[in-house]
Amino acid sequence: MKKRAEIIAAGLVQGVGFRYYVAQHAKSLKLTGYVKNLFSGEVLTVVEGEIAVIEDLFQKINIGPSRASVNQCKIVWGDFKNEFKTFEVKF
Repeated sequence: MKKRAEIIAAGLVQGVGFRYYVAQHAKSLKLTGYVKNLFSGEVLTVVEGEIAVIEDLFQKINIGPSRASVNQCKIVWGDFKNEFKTFEVKF
């Protein structure tokens, strides 16, 4: 079953290659959507795909790249909208 999820990661997640880490894993999992920095210092990932695959990405986001330190990560599920064709890093 396909769903949409918004994942927000907090902690030391900006300036450490976090968006590119997320994009690499999302693309390898064949998910679509985007990742971007928020003014709050958090990173937002909006992703669409199979629930189990999104959960795999969520686990990777919880870990983050080696220079990151994720202290909070939350996921909000929504309806699949088939809005994206690829996965991209937004600026």
